[in-house]
Amino acid sequence: MTSRDGELAAAIAAAESSYRDRHPASARAYERALEHMPGGNTRSVLYYSPFPLTWASGHGNRLTDVDGREYLDLLGEYSAGLFGHSNPIIQAALKQAIDDGLVLGGPNVYEASLAAAIRARFPSIELVRFTNSGTEANLMALSAVRAVKPRHPRILVFDGAYHGGVFYFRRGSSELNAPFDWLIGEYNDVEGVRALLREHGGKLAAVLVEPMLGGGCIPATPEFVTMLREECTRSDILLIFDEVMTSRLSPSGLQGALGIRPDMTTLGKYLGGGASFGAFGGRRDIMARFDPALPGAFSHPGTFNNNVLSMAAGVAGLTRVFTPAEAMRINALGERLRAKLNEMAAEREIPFQATGCGSLIGLHFCRGLIRCAADADRTSPQSQRAQDAAETLLHLEALNRGYYFARRGYIALSLPTTDEDCESFVGAVDDIFRRHGRVIEDLH
Repeated sequence: MTSRDGELAAAIAAAESSYRDRHPASARAYERALEHMPGGNTRSVLYYSPFPLTWASGHGNRLTDVDGREYLDLLGEYSAGLFGHSNPIIQAALKQAIDDGLVLGGPNVYEASLAAAIRARFPSIELVRFTNSGTEANLMALSAVRAVKPRHPRILVFDGAYHGGVFYFRRGSSELNAPFDWLIGEYNDVEGVRALLREHGGKLAAVLVEPMLGGGCIPATPEFVTMLREECTRSDILLIFDEVMTSRLSPSGLQGALGIRPDMTTLGKYLGGGASFGAFGGRRDIMARFDPALPGAFSHPGTFNNNVLSMAAGVAGLTRVFTPAEAMRINALGERLRAKLNEMAAEREIPFQATGCGSLIGLHFCRGLIRCAADADRTSPQSQRAQDAAETLLHLEALNRGYYFARRGYIALSLPTTDEDCESFVGAVDDIFRRHGRVIEDLH
């Protein structure tokens, strides 16, 4: 360990000590949870050391923990919390649905309206079906395209992609991934992926791609997605856009902003209005295979596919709250925040940058253009540990100042967020770098 590494470790230890002192009730809640759940949680991404905060309540874009401390919520429930924690229109819709009765066991008055609203916003979705999560939406979409093309079982995905709990491809393929026949390409590598598609096209059912990698918030280049569309059309491969996260990044998702029409689209997160939600849809000829009135229809059961809470909140959110004008406003705010963070880091000469698109932002301790997942990683275990330590220090220091985002440096702005909130956060990060810049300015 170098002296710089030692200073970084000491800074983390001091920040962690302060964090423990400030959050005794969260510490106790974590210890209780450890008795009943592995790691004290049931959602791996919510864990961070020394223990995660336990939330008592949320209002607008503020969270209050069980110790009574308030935070500016910059995580936005990993983009599912777009509407904030207490939007009155969403709350009224949920209360009405509760008053009218839950688990009705049949079609309800909301689902067709939500389907119509989604089709109106995303023209490539000619028919749509609902699920309970983005993971489930991707599972159903992939199962459908493999059934449509049974002689072409392989799916092309990309290093660094995350398509749900059983579709994770950072530095390879997770041991818990669904056992499909995967082919992994490099994101934004136009010619390399073109060659893969032409070499393996005869075995490929589909290409599954996020138009912005969720891990790291790395946007696809227009040239890359245009090539995917052209090559998929050329070789009769189905193009699936995973817009579970990115559908919020313009009034019609990133597919609308990029001018690309995929064959299938998967959705999730905020489109349930804060309740559990997923959806998959696309070309009529593919989706019609799910029509149970037709001979040989694909079966798609699911007790809570059309649960009234998600349907009611979803309709209210998409038609009355997240209007096209609001989509433009919150994404413009995110662009301003990203620019200010990058300007501040450049002025302090810190190896730090903010990537992403619109209201979704990734924070990275590295220099140079980030076009794929590997660009955000270090080339040696020692340097990667130093980068991870810098992320830990920033996260702890931000929490101690009342700002909440993901430890990996992920930010998803919610609609209540203001320019003043963003200015305050930039000031806090600047202060952290003022205090600790010397130990992170030369990460090796």
